[in-house]
Amino acid sequence: MRKLSLFIATSLDGYIAKPNDDLEFLKLVEKEGEDYGYMEFISTVDTIIIGRKTYDYVVKAIGSEHYDNGKHDVYVITRTPRPSSGRTTFYTGHPADLVRDLKTRDGQNIYCDGGAEVVNELVKQDLVDEMTISIIPILLGEGVRLFQDHRPEQQLELIKTKSFDTGLVQLHYKRKLLAGRHFSI
Repeated sequence: MRKLSLFIATSLDGYIAKPNDDLEFLKLVEKEGEDYGYMEFISTVDTIIIGRKTYDYVVKAIGSEHYDNGKHDVYVITRTPRPSSGRTTFYTGHPADLVRDLKTRDGQNIYCDGGAEVVNELVKQDLVDEMTISIIPILLGEGVRLFQDHRPEQQLELIKTKSFDTGLVQLHYKRKLLAGRHFSI
């Protein structure tokens, strides 16, 4: 069965964006030739799930070819129906239903690229199998939290840590399945 993974950056105090969805703080760790393992990670997936606000931000900042490159099926979680474009589908259903369906299909792994609403719904539904979280060396004090309150407790198993000379620290966890706990797909 395919697994769903996060590969996401956060401030040391747990924010993935400043107020008004500002991601400028990520530039603190930009370094020529350093992708923090992103290319290796993205080569293991063929499907990307992303919230509409994050999708719009990335398309504006980098360009539509970042997602619409013919390499991945992309599902943009949105409340407003839009026509599909290439391999990009604007999905108006519940993200958990989409992930449950995708996990039963053949293919490589699935990548959740954010945003916070989508991540938290998938965590709440216990559908995230692995998390690679890059900690940016900054305390933002406010903004959009990576993990929100009111979700079930989940135990994780540390797979790997890596530190970089930019001060970024990367943590790779997998979900620890507890005995007696059953999940329906």
